[in-house]
Amino acid sequence: MNNNISKIKNDFQDRDSVAWKKLCEYINEVAESGTDEFIPREGIGDELFSKIYTLPKSIAKLKKVKKIGLYGSNLKRIPPEIGEMESLEYFDPYTSYDLKWFPYEITKCKKLKDSRISTRALFGNFKNRKPFPLLNHNPVKYFDSKLKCSVCEKQITQEETNQMWITLHIGTDTIPMLANLCSKDCELKLPEPAKGYVDKPHKGGLELKQPTRADWEKANTVKVSKADLKKMTEKSETEKPRFLNLIRKIWER
Repeated sequence: MNNNISKIKNDFQDRDSVAWKKLCEYINEVAESGTDEFIPREGIGDELFSKIYTLPKSIAKLKKVKKIGLYGSNLKRIPPEIGEMESLEYFDPYTSYDLKWFPYEITKCKKLKDSRISTRALFGNFKNRKPFPLLNHNPVKYFDSKLKCSVCEKQITQEETNQMWITLHIGTDTIPMLANLCSKDCELKLPEPAKGYVDKPHKGGLELKQPTRADWEKANTVKVSKADLKKMTEKSETEKPRFLNLIRKIWER
């Protein structure tokens, strides 16, 4: 296990910069045009995009966007408002190595079916078990003083939120998420974590015991009968691309 614990990256985005203003304009253009792709690198250019460390809350406007392309970004966090992108199907922040966790709200993107995330960089990754920062003394701070509960969406202040880590499946990846909770009731409403990861919501820290890679393999090993294996090999041509995509995901991890 990697015992070098990371600190939460603060939001130091310059919101008065040309890069930020151009990105906000690009978001408005995508929302107004109704296009189904949001790819900031193409929208504002490489140089400006390299100065973007978080996305604006206004991504909530992108109701028709099906694909987010953030390949090779310098992003350090994704805002909770991604959960309002109701048409999102494909999420691609591949090789954005400063993204080590994601907002719980991404689970609200019910159409999200495919993703491409550099999981080795994430907190709690099953291969290196990168430690989770301790939230008690190092909470995630937001630019705005108010935010919504990740579960019930009640408006709360940063001082009121009870922040918890939880690891869940989204798209074709398993990722650590941060939930901002208003109450114990909302904490109890969080889903069961992915198998082979910490089995409950937690605060992180070096004292947190994470499952080993052997534990992960045991929890995620599926026994397949000869009959089932035969059925798998007889998949139709339309199903094969999806099967190959799964193999690709396993290889990339």
